[in-house]
Amino acid sequence: PGMAWNFVFRGFPALHHQRRLLALPLCGCYAAALVGNGVLVWVVRGVESLHSPMYLLVCALCAVDVLVVSAIVPNTLLALLADWDRISLPGCLTQMFFTHFLSSVESTLLLAMALDRYVAVCRPLRYNELMGSRAWLALLLFTLTRSGTVMATLVALAGSLRFCDSNVIRHCYCDHMALVSLACGDTAPSVAAGLAVIACFVGVDIPLILLSYAKILRVVLRAAPAGEERWKAFHTCGTHLIVMMCFYLVGSVTFLSHNLSMSIPTDVNTFLGLAYILFPATVNPIIYGVRTTEIRNGFFRIFRRKRLVSPAWKRHT
Repeated sequence: PGMAWNFVFRGFPALHHQRRLLALPLCGCYAAALVGNGVLVWVVRGVESLHSPMYLLVCALCAVDVLVVSAIVPNTLLALLADWDRISLPGCLTQMFFTHFLSSVESTLLLAMALDRYVAVCRPLRYNELMGSRAWLALLLFTLTRSGTVMATLVALAGSLRFCDSNVIRHCYCDHMALVSLACGDTAPSVAAGLAVIACFVGVDIPLILLSYAKILRVVLRAAPAGEERWKAFHTCGTHLIVMMCFYLVGSVTFLSHNLSMSIPTDVNTFLGLAYILFPATVNPIIYGVRTTEIRNGFFRIFRRKRLVSPAWKRHT
């Protein structure tokens, strides 16, 4: 029966005998993601001046990044180091739901951050009105409804399939199409659902993000004289867009590789799947933390405060 089916992960077949060496960079990226995002959340929570919509969105993004990498990396490390590479169908569906759900929440947060900057730059007099508590409640309901409904449908369709041949998942976690490709019978509804996810998130969020930043740049170019301010605006918007586009591009490739029968080697597809999860989680604390003056100053403020309140004997030991 389907629910008793167990699957085996084989994400890097060409490197199977060297798989333990892969654990070192993976563990390093995971540690960097946990530390970087944890510090950023600590700073935003600890500095009252950072309790504004933009920084709270950054804080939420960090929390989602920690959750999504924790949904897959520990299991992947166990598979690489201890050969604990089996998973039941219910466990696989659960991991699939949380991985894709959290990734879709991240997409919504990136959109919300772009819209927040658009309101702050292009509609500054209405910022408090448009980004008040009602907007936060609407964002929460929209995120849970969109991500929850779409991903629950995706997982339900995958769970209704019958598996009767290979049980080898050519990935290091339960990616939707990596599982669906193993099914017997008609998989057209699941394939269509996978394409609908791309359309629902990439097709909607990317145009809105690009439009927001285009309007921001237009306002900045009109208001700021040529020189440092313009360069700063270009640099900031450009960096954010590069990170966002990498997130969406790699995610789209991993989703579409199976849907469109793209001939991508398993090792490459698995690497892209990991990069899709790990790259934003590792880079976001740098982009939105280290390079943001207010957050950087907040960190040093907390650090100095901790030193001032620490006992004298600790400071002089």
